Amino acid sequence: MRLIHTADWQIGKPYGTVADEQKRFRLQQERIAAIGRIREVVRAQDAQLVLVAGDLFDSPTPDATAVLEVLELIGEMEVPVLVIPGNHDHGAPGTVWHRDDFQRHQRQQAPNLQLLLDRQPLVLDSAVVLPCPLLRNQDSSDPTQWLRGLDWSAVPTDRPRIVLAHGGVHGFGGRDYEGDEEAQAGANNLIDLSALPAGQIDYIALGDWHNLKQVSAQAWYPGTPEPDRFDQGEGNQRGQVLLVDLQRSSTPAVQPQTTGRIRWHNLKVRFSGDGDLDRFERQLEELTAGRVARDLLRLEVSGSLSLAGHRRYQQLLDDLQNRLLRLRIKGECQQAPEATELEQLTARSEDPLIAQVAQQLQQRLRRESDPDSDEASRIRTALCELFRFTTTR
Repeated sequence: MRLIHTADWQIGKPYGTVADEQKRFRLQQERIAAIGRIREVVRAQDAQLVLVAGDLFDSPTPDATAVLEVLELIGEMEVPVLVIPGNHDHGAPGTVWHRDDFQRHQRQQAPNLQLLLDRQPLVLDSAVVLPCPLLRNQDSSDPTQWLRGLDWSAVPTDRPRIVLAHGGVHGFGGRDYEGDEEAQAGANNLIDLSALPAGQIDYIALGDWHNLKQVSAQAWYPGTPEPDRFDQGEGNQRGQVLLVDLQRSSTPAVQPQTTGRIRWHNLKVRFSGDGDLDRFERQLEELTAGRVARDLLRLEVSGSLSLAGHRRYQQLLDDLQNRLLRLRIKGECQQAPEATELEQLTARSEDPLIAQVAQQLQQRLRRESDPDSDEASRIRTALCELFRFTTTR
């Protein structure tokens, strides 16, 4: 049995922290385009089945156009695609799964899609799937609890058995994103893998955690097929699906298959002088490789530059804002006027008023006992603006 395990497509994700409407749309469309890349993996690897372990949509009431686009691409996979609702697109009455337009278009465009809303075994020719759908956004119960009372003697023994579930697991919170601003608050539907009967299950296809993670020999999170947030520490493998080869009573063989296109980067830079700007430019080029509108960058910056260096730094940031889908800056690069720059301002015989103002600002800066104080920062900003004014007239 060869299958594709994927989850957390979250089609319709709003990307509210991206200010530019066109860039938000680009990110949303790339999530839909990732389904086409999953389709290509299915064809290239000759997979027999696709499992979507929850959160196909980002909300329980997605836009009708997005639903149609998704159904068209799923229909092109030409193999069974089994889907359970997750916490984002839970299966309560009134959600997308019960809408007339979804059911009607699903029959026409994606007859290979099978929605699993019932917690009961689904016996296929090549596997037995044990679905654990989320029927509410927040639920204190374990979605796999029904398996503890299952009559396993009634389950076929000649084909692999697969649990399809969405949620965190005991000992690992699937939605613990370390305060990431993109993350949704965690739900309560924790899964107790230790309570599942040993030897009865061959693979546990999980969804909810957005990075690749192996929880046990049988249990895996595939991560998102298209990355959707910045790194959360170590082990940030995003932008893939899992190719899984299964046999009954054997350890699954799992191989990640790349599907992501958008890159999310973290970069930490401390400026000790203008010479660091060349290194900064090289780092940016290594990260983005000249790409336009395909990268997002979280930049953590500290240190200081000269007035001229800060102008060059600001120009780099302006260029990045245009090239990137998003630039998020944490910290600040201070402006520290060099002696030659101060002399250029305070000794301007042709501009005695500018020279006088620069001398007063320099004296105030010298009187500041704390070079990192707000007042010192304001003075340096004023000197920078004065320098910019005299060099751009």
